[in-house]
Amino acid sequence: MSTEKVKNKRITLKDYVTGYPKEEDLLLGSSDLELKVPTGSNAVLLKNLYLSCDPYMRGKMSKPLVKSYTDAFTPGSVITGYGVGKVVDSAHPNFQAGDLVWGITGWEEYTLIKAPEFLVKIKYTDVPLSYYTGILGMPGLTAYVGFNVISSPKKGETVYVSAASGAVGQLVGQFAKLMGCYVVGSAGSQEKVDLLKSKFGFDEAFNYKEEHDLNAALKRYFPDGIDIYFENVGGPMLDAVLLNMRNHGRIAVCGMISQYNLTEKDSVHNLFLIISKRIRMEGFIEPDHKHLYPQFLELVIQYIREGKLVYVEDIAEGIENAPAALIGLFSGRNVGKQVVLIAHE
Repeated sequence: MSTEKVKNKRITLKDYVTGYPKEEDLLLGSSDLELKVPTGSNAVLLKNLYLSCDPYMRGKMSKPLVKSYTDAFTPGSVITGYGVGKVVDSAHPNFQAGDLVWGITGWEEYTLIKAPEFLVKIKYTDVPLSYYTGILGMPGLTAYVGFNVISSPKKGETVYVSAASGAVGQLVGQFAKLMGCYVVGSAGSQEKVDLLKSKFGFDEAFNYKEEHDLNAALKRYFPDGIDIYFENVGGPMLDAVLLNMRNHGRIAVCGMISQYNLTEKDSVHNLFLIISKRIRMEGFIEPDHKHLYPQFLELVIQYIREGKLVYVEDIAEGIENAPAALIGLFSGRNVGKQVVLIAHE
């Protein structure tokens, strides 16, 4: 009996990117694929259902100049990222056809995963499967670790979250409110600011694009200073925050999206305040904390069921729209977590 073959639509990187990426840097093509894993392999074949658009992917589009925790994309090859998929065929004892999983996959309709031990089986299906690209996936664990572990929060502290309506920021704010903190977020449009206050329960929020003096804006919302800053932006925002941090404040550095597309990075002038204010500033990445995922999952699924956590997604449909969805992250076009629906289960 012959194995079924399909045309597998896929997204490849045209060439390394300098400056702001464009949709044309990502090419839509296809290749023939047999819907069966190779004989003698340990592989798993996935039908991709959702692909996750995440800011860290911008760094992978650039020519690697220094060693990073994640390898750069290869021009001419399929790009990769987090996603949700359904197992079509498996030669691995831990997976069988029909299993739903999340993890790193290709930006294509079907992906052959040669090292499937890094995939996570989806335990709960009473929530949208797309949540495993966000609140129950990498961004969710990032928010949980960055706030609860890196930031060492205490009830009653003041918390500032930049890029607060994104995949991670919207959760950090809600975790902080559940802790009993005063929380302020910033975002880049009035729609997003309204969302922070009405949907996510932030105490205050502001549009950073309408503030001519970020230092003054932060003083307005934090007259007594900031205990915890969840850093997603970098550049001038970080400079202004340093002026407003309280003694023994903590800065959890998750990302610096304002810097990703600059050929010359912004200088930060107020770093000396880390010394005089005894600030602890720590960068972190989610892969270092995978061991916390089981306890994170049980906590967050309960919060979701109880209505204590909500999540907003921006879902594009079709792999042909994946490049626009990813590039839109860097101009703030998305409202909430950017996801691409590739196929229904």
